[in-house]
Amino acid sequence: MCAAVENPAKCEVLGVIRFLWAKKLSAADIHRELCTVYGPNIMSEGVVRQWVRFFKDGRTNIHDESRSGRPSVVNADLIKEIDDKFHFLRNFTISQFSEHLSNISRTVLYETVKVKLGYRKFCARWVPKMLTEIHKTSRMGAVLEFLSRYHTDGKDFLNRIVAGDESWVVHVNAKTKQQSMAWGHTGSPTRLRKARQTLSARKLMVAVFWDAQGILLIEYMTRGTTINSEVYCRTLKKLKRAIQNKSRGH
Repeated sequence: MCAAVENPAKCEVLGVIRFLWAKKLSAADIHRELCTVYGPNIMSEGVVRQWVRFFKDGRTNIHDESRSGRPSVVNADLIKEIDDKFHFLRNFTISQFSEHLSNISRTVLYETVKVKLGYRKFCARWVPKMLTEIHKTSRMGAVLEFLSRYHTDGKDFLNRIVAGDESWVVHVNAKTKQQSMAWGHTGSPTRLRKARQTLSARKLMVAVFWDAQGILLIEYMTRGTTINSEVYCRTLKKLKRAIQNKSRGH
């Protein structure tokens, strides 16, 4: 059993990869040998395969190639610049970020974002829509009125409230999940929100009404139905009957 070598130089590891590749070992076998000597976290098998391809293509240099305009050391000013940009471009990928930071490689950018700044990506969750300031003010006014009446009438007031809403029941497109991800620190809240801008072709309009005890009415709209005053009045009549049936104990 070989003793693990700690903190090897990158050029040393690449030299070993090139040597074992020259001995006709596969990328998987090379990765296994590296893990035996340097430990399991030395390099992923995918990176080993990448370097094997480089050597097959004729690369002989095992040292990082110099890049004009790219700093060899990430300093405090550069870290601050990256952090500032992340506050405005949270939905960007590392590749998209690199277009705004031409003086740093994508590899160094990724390490800075993940390790030094502690960012990771979170998935946003669907909400019906993003509220405007007018919507928020209107809802705040309604909430304050309800609280005032609740303090006056107590639970009797809550039991008399009937709420309703309409929504599309759609086929969710899972391909948009990756696009919705945003960067955040490990300790950041993970409940991100986003508004769905487009609907799937497979959808159905549903109107739901409920009170403090539960659902009163679920109305599935016929495909192609326009929600106008006539249709809504018919739905409200059904809701009225549902409330009457509930009060009678049906």
